[in-house]
Amino acid sequence: MRIKDKVAIVTGAGGGIGGAISRALAAEGASVVVADLNEQAARETCKSLAAFNGRFLSMKVDVRSEDDVKRLVDETVKQFGHLDILCANAGVSTIKLTVDATEEEWNFNMDVNAKGIFFCDKHAARQMIKQGKGGKIINTSSQLGKHGAPYFAHYTASKHAVIGLTVTLAQELGPYKINVNAICPGDIETPLLLREIPEIAKLRGTENSTIREELLKATPLGRLGKPEDVARVVVFLASEESDYVTGQAINIGTIS
Repeated sequence: MRIKDKVAIVTGAGGGIGGAISRALAAEGASVVVADLNEQAARETCKSLAAFNGRFLSMKVDVRSEDDVKRLVDETVKQFGHLDILCANAGVSTIKLTVDATEEEWNFNMDVNAKGIFFCDKHAARQMIKQGKGGKIINTSSQLGKHGAPYFAHYTASKHAVIGLTVTLAQELGPYKINVNAICPGDIETPLLLREIPEIAKLRGTENSTIREELLKATPLGRLGKPEDVARVVVFLASEESDYVTGQAINIGTIS
């Protein structure tokens, strides 16, 4: 077990990529705090960890609230004694042409995807510095954190911000032996993507199958990713195998 006896927080862990990350960390020996705005979904993920050796806790957390995030870190330390790994994964998307996008949609993407990760990183880093034993921070960006795509201006901007934050924090926290990296998943078959496909098809006046075929053609391996594909990379970044890796934005399933 690569991260036995470590304590991890995973946000946006009620399903999809966050749920898979939670299970992968638990399988490698970590105790996991499952955080999500959807309290019932967080509880369901937590139940799925019962087969693993470790202690697990679910919490309702809105990452847009700094008070909520501070409470998440404080409760983790209260229950488990320390914090070793943060997977700041909570994210949202909305789809619209830039000229039609509203301020509310812009704020929604930026508040969850960028500000939420900032709050999580800030309070996890403070705790890790206080502990003096290093740590691992893993932020979820996206392939769109590196290039743009039609209909995703606000989402793309928020995911670029995650990479900028990651690179900056890696430099600031390096002296404390805290590694900070980002993951940039491609097209992963999650409820989020399955919602996006028909929305894009409607905007383009085409069929869902056409959008899906285009996604497959753009993927070198010829298939959509699975949440477990992402989770395996996160386990590497959470383990001592990545002790000399920091400030990176790692593609998963895509080349650029």
